[in-house]
Amino acid sequence: MFVKLKSVAHMGLVSVPVDVEIDVATQGFPGFTIVGLAGKAVEEARERVKTAIVNSGMDFPGKKITVNLAPADLPKDGGAYDLPIAIGILVASGQIVLPDASMSALFYGELGLFGDVRATRGVLLVGLFAKKHRIKELFVPFASAGEAAVVDGISVYPIRHLKEFVGHILGSPSVKRLTPIKETVASDDAVEFDVADVAGQEQAKRAMLIAAAGGHNLLMSGPPGAGKTMLARAMPGLLPALTTAEALEVTRIYSVAGLLPSGASLMRRRPFRSPHHGISPAGIIGGGSNPLPGEVSLAHLGVLFLDEMAEFPRSVLESLRQPMEDGEVSIVRVGAHVSYPASFTLLSAVNPCPCGYLGHPKRACICSDKQVRKYRSRLSGPIIDRIDLHVLVPAVETEKLSGAQGNAENSKTMRELVLKARAIQEKRFSNDGFYTNSQMKNKHVKKYCEMDGATQRILKLAVESYDLSARAYFRLIKVARTIADLGGFANITITHMAEALQYRPTL
Repeated sequence: MFVKLKSVAHMGLVSVPVDVEIDVATQGFPGFTIVGLAGKAVEEARERVKTAIVNSGMDFPGKKITVNLAPADLPKDGGAYDLPIAIGILVASGQIVLPDASMSALFYGELGLFGDVRATRGVLLVGLFAKKHRIKELFVPFASAGEAAVVDGISVYPIRHLKEFVGHILGSPSVKRLTPIKETVASDDAVEFDVADVAGQEQAKRAMLIAAAGGHNLLMSGPPGAGKTMLARAMPGLLPALTTAEALEVTRIYSVAGLLPSGASLMRRRPFRSPHHGISPAGIIGGGSNPLPGEVSLAHLGVLFLDEMAEFPRSVLESLRQPMEDGEVSIVRVGAHVSYPASFTLLSAVNPCPCGYLGHPKRACICSDKQVRKYRSRLSGPIIDRIDLHVLVPAVETEKLSGAQGNAENSKTMRELVLKARAIQEKRFSNDGFYTNSQMKNKHVKKYCEMDGATQRILKLAVESYDLSARAYFRLIKVARTIADLGGFANITITHMAEALQYRPTL
């Protein structure tokens, strides 16, 4: 008997339909074959499916079984086809009969040897695919069903065990349609690190405020113990909560990467990624035979923090060029070309020299000029040019360390300023498909960044004096636009431009 069920394959964040065709022949030698450009994990489904069916109390037919995953030229990998293959075998062997509605449903999930349906990555993408193609029913693992339940217009049936699904087909009420999750992303005012805990560093805190308000990249340079890492860790407390649309974007990435906690539906917090400096280019950008997202994509709409940035391999830092410029990353492999969004705020911290004490008021630097030049050369000109804000974080004076911090600006008050500036940007870019000033293209800069004659003259003078590149020119205007938004100004003034110029590279 021949049976065809529907499933899905993921190429990055793009889902494509896969027909799972099962034929249980009445003639020929017994066997179990899977064809259709199946990867290693799919080939191993033969043993998982056979054992799961037997351990679920049903018979595995001792006949010639052929499974075809169509289209045949599309690579398939992972265990998500276990559930449709197992159900297809049970139907084709006459053990169960699917109703017409379920024959047009979509099946997706990995099986354990006992017949349990395991959490499977990419279920949110399956739900979005089902809605787009007007598929009404979706059978997915119980632990991952919450991802698909946030999608309107589809019926999601969470399956714990293969036996449970069989009972559902035979009329048992054990599998119930999951109630759609009308989830909004709530704001969480609790912060793990507060900027008030960092003594002094008023200029660095101002740069943090601008970076948070406009989504700008920030480089902090200073000696060890000055507070660079603590300031970076306080950034999540300054950022607004994810909107529902933003949360859906971020959750898609974490879903396909398999990093959503079991039972979760939407990401609630903006990502904060802090990879170790031993990371590889594939780890930062993404990769693999079936390319998965890297750190730049996992930090989408959040923060990527590179502590001791100069200690990262040159190849890793140079691989950041494209995503920092375009807001997405493209990964090309033989037979696969995928793209992931990567619109993140880069926070980075460096020492002024290898020992860290160049220019320190009390400790002597032991580095030679050659060592200092070699250390600083690890950050190339193109990378420095892509960072909007550069700020020195000097050693903290003893008086500020021992003094009272009661009047110090805290994360809550700074976050209120960020929210007001972000609200202005949200209204400004409502028809442009992005969220912050840092995401503006050159055409948007010309449209939204009006300046008077005096401001234009000081900008022109700065370009000529500092020999700024075209990229630095537009980034300077974007920073000035954010400073104006923080002050509630409709146009950029000479004061805003003058402050933006203070954050040009010093390293």
